[in-house]
Amino acid sequence: MTDAQTHAENLARSEITRVGKSLFDRGLTFGSTGNISLRLEDGGWLMTPTNVSMGELDPAQLSRFDAAGRHIDGDAPTKEAMLHMAMYGQRADARAVVHLHSTHSVAVSLIDGVDPLDVLPPLTAYYIMRVGRLPLVPYLPPGDSELAKAVGRLAGEHHAVLLANHGPVVAGTSLANAQFATEELEETARLFLLLRGLPIRPLTPQQVAELRQRFDLK
Repeated sequence: MTDAQTHAENLARSEITRVGKSLFDRGLTFGSTGNISLRLEDGGWLMTPTNVSMGELDPAQLSRFDAAGRHIDGDAPTKEAMLHMAMYGQRADARAVVHLHSTHSVAVSLIDGVDPLDVLPPLTAYYIMRVGRLPLVPYLPPGDSELAKAVGRLAGEHHAVLLANHGPVVAGTSLANAQFATEELEETARLFLLLRGLPIRPLTPQQVAELRQRFDLK
């Protein structure tokens, strides 16, 4: 590994640790739930380990994978590593993935009758810009290879999915973008729950189409 690659990896380790602590400190993840991954310049990945609080991550102990997806260094990886790899496998532009068990997003995933093709209505412009359409992945146990396959089937067209009774998985072109999209999803889920039973005025299909065209959103 060159000095430049070592420096870039150290920065990536610090970024994962900082983002994990920020998410934990603000109550977006809790206990040892949630995980983060980041693609490295050599084609490998860093990922948060299993059974570790995101508020107490050690940069030196992050799980490291090579470009073939083999765990080669660091602590044992999260059992949900397959979810991350499913996203990366379908999205060449993905540089990072964030998966949380954030309360409001999970709550929405439990509601009977939501549209499985697009769980949340277009309440705000920033939800459309950061998340877009949000499909619901049917429930499968955590760590199940079939769950990863279900995510992979959707990942080519969606950089964010919601796992039923579980939580969101969000890919981004940077860790910051994945983080911000995950937070926007959680806040939109919170708005959705606050407005339950009230007449609402979501963005119209024309307004959504204009946003997609203006910001070149897929």
